[in-house]
Amino acid sequence: MQGRTHNCNQLRKENIGEEVTLTGWFENLRKVSKNLGFLILRDFYGTTQIVVETEEIMTQMSDINVESTIRVVGTVRERSSKNPKIPTGEIEVVPTKITVLGKCRFNELPFQIAHSKEADENTRLKYRYLDLRNPAVKDRIILRSRIVADLRAAMNAHDFMEITTPILTCSSPEGARDYLVPARNHPGKFYALPQAPQQFKQLLMASGFDRYFQIAPCFRDEDARADRSPGEFYQLDMEMAFADQEDVFAVIEDVLPPVFEKYGIYKEASKAPFQRISYQESMEKYGSDKPDLRIALLVQDATDVLQDCGFEPFAGNVVKAVAASAFAGTRKQIDQMGTDVEVVSGQKMYWFRVDENGEIVGGIAKFIQDRKEKVIEALGLRSGDFVALSAGSLRTAQKTAGVIRKAIGQKFEQYMQKDCYSFCWIVDFPMYEIGEESGELEFCHNPFSMPQGGMEALETMDPLTITAYQYDLVCNGVELSSGAVRNHDPEIMVKAFEIAGLGEEDVKAKFPAMYHAFCYGAPPHAGIAPGVDRMVMLIAGEESIREIIPFPMNKTAQDVMMGAPAEVTEKQLKDVHIRILPEK
Repeated sequence: MQGRTHNCNQLRKENIGEEVTLTGWFENLRKVSKNLGFLILRDFYGTTQIVVETEEIMTQMSDINVESTIRVVGTVRERSSKNPKIPTGEIEVVPTKITVLGKCRFNELPFQIAHSKEADENTRLKYRYLDLRNPAVKDRIILRSRIVADLRAAMNAHDFMEITTPILTCSSPEGARDYLVPARNHPGKFYALPQAPQQFKQLLMASGFDRYFQIAPCFRDEDARADRSPGEFYQLDMEMAFADQEDVFAVIEDVLPPVFEKYGIYKEASKAPFQRISYQESMEKYGSDKPDLRIALLVQDATDVLQDCGFEPFAGNVVKAVAASAFAGTRKQIDQMGTDVEVVSGQKMYWFRVDENGEIVGGIAKFIQDRKEKVIEALGLRSGDFVALSAGSLRTAQKTAGVIRKAIGQKFEQYMQKDCYSFCWIVDFPMYEIGEESGELEFCHNPFSMPQGGMEALETMDPLTITAYQYDLVCNGVELSSGAVRNHDPEIMVKAFEIAGLGEEDVKAKFPAMYHAFCYGAPPHAGIAPGVDRMVMLIAGEESIREIIPFPMNKTAQDVMMGAPAEVTEKQLKDVHIRILPEK
């Protein structure tokens, strides 16, 4: 405590006349004369004004660099010029003694603490310990701590037990690259950091635990995005025995909205039950499997009425349309929106408008004149409407239309209700898909999911038509989580993997513990794992996930503050039986 009697956010008028001891960082000193100055002292809790009124202390302070830590002993008095913007704005402290506790040895800082968010990101990350002194940055980490505490309390109230699962485990095919750790005592073998506690939490259900959760660290060697931190992230991992999809939904719909409403920049969140949208319906109506329901626009199919209009990009393709009523955008805004859509989707946006006379004008209007009435009727258009179009294969046209819908909603506020958190469930995901890279049949989401229809569906249906008990939780266009009812039957599990090209021996080899545990009688179980980082980012209204992580990596998965990743010594490599070969 260094003998402090109060923190820098604690003193009030009732403390006037008291002798106090404060500690904190020397933020700045405004000198009025050689024996008068106003010093701002800052600690974790807030700031207090210190009025220097002697030449001796003023001389002492001139030799101390800002951001040094100091102890101030003095007397509280009422301020003549009050500051209503801060809690301690009615008082000030007149010091009798100032002691340096930790000297800042640099005259120049990498950035001004109060304006650190304006600095280059790599500079901020290199000096993150200085960046975190900025109250605006620090408050995001405090917010994260409080949210996590509330989530824990809510899960405990629902009779979930917090259990930690291993960090060193085996490599598992879960969709992303593993971080591998060489095993010193087992030459040529490796541990993997868990991409998620998936198998362990299912094994807990097979072990007889009824409701599990943890704030789980997960490790994936994947590239950064604005809403995804490379390397590691945290999720509210949960699993329930003798449960189905409805049980999971009920818990999440009770736990999350109060946290969002309590801490969020918006004070309204969806109430239970959240809207449920099938995957196919979501792609067709919103052009995305993570739709932002705050946007009051839907995607419509225009293939029948426009495919053969003579416009070459539409010929033989699926055509999707997004119609915005009473559109007031300028040609310049439309062109910019088209550029933005192409950057995000890699596809062109086409368009036309309906003028005040009911005529189709602008963009591709000349290709539509011979079918004007049919187009207006098919899309339900009125005077003043703007129509943006996409074309391509079904998925390409859908996804591009989804980008268009989002672009219109974000650029023109009349189409979007921004001040709320709108949750929905995306359900009935396909069990299988054709991999974009492999061209082979593979699992669409979680390979441990129960197919709808069970064994009969696997044996009798086209794999691409089978749906699974898989679900995503989406909020404001951000996917917060994926979850599923688990496949707890070994026979159904083996059959599901066989369809994806893995035989029973492969399943036993890749998932030995889970396969054998389920052979000893496992309960039906289901779970989900909302991402903590993404939740806090949404609640705080931040655009970058790095703002709510205490020590984030940069966009290329480097910790520029600690210098990771880094080279290691030859001895360290030898200990773990690794030799680095020179690049050819």
